[in-house]
Amino acid sequence: MTIFDHKRLPSSTFKLDVEGLRRGYYSDKYFENIVQVLEGAKAADYTFAGHSPRDLPVDPQGLPIGDLEVEAQIFNRRTPFAVVAGVDAALAMLRHATGYFDNSNFIPTVSKLEVQAVEDGVLTMFAGDTEDVQPVIRIRGRYRDFALLETPILGVLTRASRVATNVYNIVKAARGKSLLFFPARFDLPEVQATDGYAYWLAVQRYNAETGANVVPFVSTDAQAAWWGGHSGGTVPHALIACFLADTSEAMLAFARYVSPQVSRVVLADFNNDSIGAALATLAAYWPHYLAALQSGDAEAQKRWTLMGVRLDTGATMRDVSLQPDDPTGVNPVLVRLLREALNHAWEAWNVPPQWVDAAKQYCQNVKIVVSGGFSIGKIMAFEDDGVPVDMYGVGSSLLRNAEDVNTDYTMDVVRVNIRGTWVDVAKLGRKPDDNPDLAPVDFSRWT
Repeated sequence: MTIFDHKRLPSSTFKLDVEGLRRGYYSDKYFENIVQVLEGAKAADYTFAGHSPRDLPVDPQGLPIGDLEVEAQIFNRRTPFAVVAGVDAALAMLRHATGYFDNSNFIPTVSKLEVQAVEDGVLTMFAGDTEDVQPVIRIRGRYRDFALLETPILGVLTRASRVATNVYNIVKAARGKSLLFFPARFDLPEVQATDGYAYWLAVQRYNAETGANVVPFVSTDAQAAWWGGHSGGTVPHALIACFLADTSEAMLAFARYVSPQVSRVVLADFNNDSIGAALATLAAYWPHYLAALQSGDAEAQKRWTLMGVRLDTGATMRDVSLQPDDPTGVNPVLVRLLREALNHAWEAWNVPPQWVDAAKQYCQNVKIVVSGGFSIGKIMAFEDDGVPVDMYGVGSSLLRNAEDVNTDYTMDVVRVNIRGTWVDVAKLGRKPDDNPDLAPVDFSRWT
């Protein structure tokens, strides 16, 4: 459920290994040990016989520990804030894996839980004080029924919220320019759906706050699976290699054989002559576009429109268009030279006078996409310098923890139920906290 549509994602979205969750396959071993202790206490009819060091308002003697009900709160510790993501996935784990085994039969007990949760996309604030937190999920129920789920729940919340927060910060740094989501190759295929959803969520958060209309762009179908979007892509370096390093010839083939609905973006750095490759491709496309313009063929016009030029020069490479003392990699000097070259490319085409304005517009409409090692710091530097970039392709930096703080989640048992009274028992340094964004979860209405 997101703050943007208030709709819960169906449990089937997540393709959970329900049997593995129920058996503790994804759980830290000490949670399995807890369950064994509590189940053993239940089987032995054990009741509390110790002496609590806490000043409890209710006498705990004789309390049946095996069936102890607890209040657990889950909160984030990223400063100063985090974009929360992964709540529905966490709740789906509770929905399908809360319960216990009676011999080989699993007995579900989710109906006995009381759960409150926030919606994906909310912000939680944290200033470093673990006694002042904003819980994203609160659970009340028999602890041994859901103890095994702490590890996977915290894992999905941490992963999704880290990516969502990183994306949100970078979209802000890019001042609303499109952010192409390119981290799929840097991690396991199994996390692509989670990551792509977190990316989409962060973009929606930014749009909702600013009134912008940043369009999400993911590169794999899996990344679009949870939010019902579509993946897109242009060309890899391998295609140019297949055309014997002839970039413009490769792009001509792309235009001929790939649907016009797919944007034409030339990857210009293969021969370390980005401006030369961009101009050659644009010049090769123009006659086809002009013919389509003259005939009024709208589909052909789209087929032969070069939407963008992507710069991906390696960090240690200096493009041939630059001077010996210019920077290496994708840098402001190269971007500005490319923009100037694109704007004036038509001047070398011998354009008939009546089509000069169309040719000028055709060139000026070509966007510049940059990728390769872009982080929030580099994007901020480009934006502060007014570099004429239209889109940023960002990969591995979106998966990293922040340099100064981790996007970690914690679950704490903060209260226990002693004969109908909820008693504070949080470890020192923690306490029960609240969050106005918490709302009851009705599992009976969620498939």
